[in-house]
Amino acid sequence: MNTFLYGYMFAVMARAATTSDVFNAIAEPQRREILVLLRAGERPVTEVAEELGMTQPGASKHLRVLREVGLVRDHRAGKQRLYGLDARGLRAVHEWTGGFEQFWSESFDRLDVYVQELKQER
Repeated sequence: MNTFLYGYMFAVMARAATTSDVFNAIAEPQRREILVLLRAGERPVTEVAEELGMTQPGASKHLRVLREVGLVRDHRAGKQRLYGLDARGLRAVHEWTGGFEQFWSESFDRLDVYVQELKQER
C-alpha cells in the first residue's frame, strides 16, 4: 500500500472515531473548555474563539465535532450562528462514570474508618 493511501486511510479512521464517539470528542482539552464555556449560554463561534484564545477556524472545527456527537446544537440568529450546550449527549459519559461511584464511596468510607482509628490511638 502506498504511503499516501495509508496516510489518507489513517486520517479518515481517526476522524471517524473522533466525530462518532462522545468519549473521543471530549478527550480533546479544548473541546472540554468549549463545553464549559457553553454552560453559561449560547455563543457565536467568534466569541468562543476569542474567549478561549484560539483561531476562529480552530473553534469552528471543534464545534463541528461537538455538534456531530450531539454535545452542541446550533441555530441561526440573524447573520450569526449561535452554538449552545446540549448536555443530553453527555448521558453516556455520566452513566459510565457513575459506575465508579460505588468504588469512590467505598474508598472514602475506608479512609474515614482509618482516620477514626488514628484518632482513637492518639
